[in-house]
Amino acid sequence: MIRPFIATAASALRPASISQAPTSVARVIPISTREFRATPRRQDFHFDTHHFVQRLEREGLNRAQAEGIMTALAEVIDESIRNMTSNMVTKADQEKHHYTQQVDFAQLKSELQLMEKNELAMIKAENDRLVTDIDKLKQRLREEITRTQAGVRLDLNLEKGRMREETSKQELKIKEVDTRIEQEIAALRTSIQVSKATTLQYLVGFVTGCSALLMAYMRFRY
Repeated sequence: MIRPFIATAASALRPASISQAPTSVARVIPISTREFRATPRRQDFHFDTHHFVQRLEREGLNRAQAEGIMTALAEVIDESIRNMTSNMVTKADQEKHHYTQQVDFAQLKSELQLMEKNELAMIKAENDRLVTDIDKLKQRLREEITRTQAGVRLDLNLEKGRMREETSKQELKIKEVDTRIEQEIAALRTSIQVSKATTLQYLVGFVTGCSALLMAYMRFRY
């Protein structure tokens, strides 16, 4: 009957903040904040020892047994609290860690801002360089276009001059051919005129001879 009661009392006297403490980062909650003024108690006791002893005595234990159980239970509770709080972080450590994180975050933010400024400066310099290169390429392209246009104009002018020379030569040849044709035509006309005169003379002589023969024949007959 006593052991179940001790277990029940131990579970009832265990602080809720200890049994439900976080496993990662927790703030140590002072356990001895309650004030038990019913009876004097040790400095490290976490419950009302006088009330607990009286309760044990009401359950049929004598004073020595009740105080022994109370002492043992207090030691178990103290050891449990020490074991549980050994892995916890104090408020000072937590604040120190939080301050360290803030400092690290501020340093990281500063480094990121510096990196961003450096990257922006590099991007701007690269952009300026690209703009300069593009301007140079545009200038070279304009010069190349101008030089090409000048070369094309020169070739066109040379071709025009050559075509004019060829045209002049062709015109001279055409004029020579025309002159030769006119000369041939004139010579042909002269030949025709000469042929006409010769033919006319031949016809006149033939007609005259025929007439003479006809007259001679008529005279001879009559």
